[in-house]
Amino acid sequence: MVKRSVDYLRLLSEKFPNARKAGAEIINLKAICALPKGTEYFFSDLHGEYESFGHLLRSSSGIIRAKIEETFGNLMTEDDQLSLANLIYYPKRVLYEKRHDHSLTDEWVKVTINRLIEICRVVCSKYTRSKVRKKMPSDYGYAIDELLHIDPNDFDKKLYYQEIINAITETGGGEEFIIDLCKLIRNLTIDSLHIIGDIFDRGPRADLVMEELMNFHDVDIEWGNHDISWMGAACGNKALIANVLRIATGYNSFDVLEDGYGINLRPLSMFAAEMYGDDPCECFMPKILDENEFDSVDPLLAARMCKAITIIQLKLEGQLIKRHPEYGLEDRLMLEKIDYDRGTVNIDGREWELKDKRFETVDPGDPYRLSDAEEQLMETLRYSFRHSGLLRKHVDFLYSNGSTYKICNGNLLYHGCVPMDENGEFLSFTTGDGTFSGKALMDYLNEKIRDAYFLDESDDPEKKRDNVDLMWYLWGGPVSPLFGKNKIATFEHVFVDVKGRDDNPGREIYNPYYEFSNDEKYVDKILLEFGLSTDCSHHIINGHVPVRVNKGETPVKAGGKLFVIDGGLSKAYHATTGIAGYTLIFNSHRLALAEHKPFQPGGENTPGIREVERMRERIRVKDTDIGKKLTEEIEDLKQLLQAYHTGLIKEKR
Repeated sequence: MVKRSVDYLRLLSEKFPNARKAGAEIINLKAICALPKGTEYFFSDLHGEYESFGHLLRSSSGIIRAKIEETFGNLMTEDDQLSLANLIYYPKRVLYEKRHDHSLTDEWVKVTINRLIEICRVVCSKYTRSKVRKKMPSDYGYAIDELLHIDPNDFDKKLYYQEIINAITETGGGEEFIIDLCKLIRNLTIDSLHIIGDIFDRGPRADLVMEELMNFHDVDIEWGNHDISWMGAACGNKALIANVLRIATGYNSFDVLEDGYGINLRPLSMFAAEMYGDDPCECFMPKILDENEFDSVDPLLAARMCKAITIIQLKLEGQLIKRHPEYGLEDRLMLEKIDYDRGTVNIDGREWELKDKRFETVDPGDPYRLSDAEEQLMETLRYSFRHSGLLRKHVDFLYSNGSTYKICNGNLLYHGCVPMDENGEFLSFTTGDGTFSGKALMDYLNEKIRDAYFLDESDDPEKKRDNVDLMWYLWGGPVSPLFGKNKIATFEHVFVDVKGRDDNPGREIYNPYYEFSNDEKYVDKILLEFGLSTDCSHHIINGHVPVRVNKGETPVKAGGKLFVIDGGLSKAYHATTGIAGYTLIFNSHRLALAEHKPFQPGGENTPGIREVERMRERIRVKDTDIGKKLTEEIEDLKQLLQAYHTGLIKEKR
């Protein structure tokens, strides 16, 4: 127990001016500590899949469906249970359909309200009435509170209960009341949300995923390399701006750029049409996983835009590598390895034929120099990224709610890895600031990422530039904990025929961490590095590497101490994993994995849920990080009470 100073206790007495108020707060906090912990949800690698992620949030990854079955069992048919679940997920849509097929009767409204109240009672049972009331809508909060806490076995109370529901239908408020109840159920089912990186790229609308997250009441984000790419683009890093555009044009994701973030792509399309107007750009044809709703682009034009920005990206990356020899990435200076006359490239001493031999904008004598037109294009695009109001709002949220890692309730969360060498030791990264590894590396990078965005350029232009450049290294550098591979082989994947070859020069080799982390000994080493004990209640949770379920891989590793929850929510990975991602769910009783199905609008999308760890005893709020803070507050209040009782501090009545 920390002994507080009299000055501290006097400050505390401003909020609790007498023993009665201090005592009442102690009672309140001790009661909260005795409640079961709230349910935490962990997602990773959302990759812009706003429809499937939105459904998972609305359905609590199948938990709401399970609560309906638990509550009503054999009292409702399977179809009726599914209909009730869909109502909770999408109340406005269901009510609209019922209104138009004339099945929205007063009797249906009354029955539905009763059923929703029953579900609401179940999901709010672990919270204080005060916390539940705070989540209630202002207009119907009183009525909902009364309905939740009436004893239906009391005859008088039963009449009171029915009169409330009758009054709701008679005044025409049934639909709004149902909508509010559905929203309350969804809000109560997920207490906190952890996003283990990679919100952006590949999928159609990362901007809409961000809007979902910003509307959620309690969320944290552990940055992934795709998030860092967009954050670096917002910081003005031209190589990352080009990278963002390369991926977006390569995946036909034009809506997120123009309709979402208001990025003006006309200069890029005009440049591409002029420079590559007769180029078939076969290596750059977009992967069309989703159709654009607002900004349809001809695939050939998209391919030409993709080639134009890819060449620019390779040039900008070359400039950046030459500017930072400490990165040790000279082997990625690919444009100077090309024989432009023969159409070949030398990779690690071996010559490879290029699939695309047209490099109209590259000067073989100075391959990393941008042409005047490319310079002007990148300045225009940089301005567009830097002045996108919505992108700035979303990046602000990523910074205020994000970090390289987080420790929460005994679990260590990070997106990629803690880089290791071939001996299982933490890999070092050296800059002008020193040498860093393990937790120190994560902390150092966390600081540099923040400086890249918030440091005033006029204060120290060189430091600002170096921090912004480092954002690019974190996207694909070999000691980046957000990337976790020996190289990012963009050039090889595009220009060299590498498919199915044992000698594939584009093979990206995972950091040894991913092998060592299968072994409980090395997971314990990481837990200790971050100040956690190695008992079975502590876990590492990360994403980044798709778990190939169809090849027998499992997300549970190292004796249950490590969870890799990237199961491929992105459509781009469905064939690789055989599923559509995971949610890890941590409630007061257990850890469970929800295995997602590929999302089908209007279909049955309820994940399969399996328990992976049962708690030895139910976890209470007192056992959580919040509980530790509440316990400290209780101790402070006890000291304040003692000060009141001894006359050290005078009470105010």
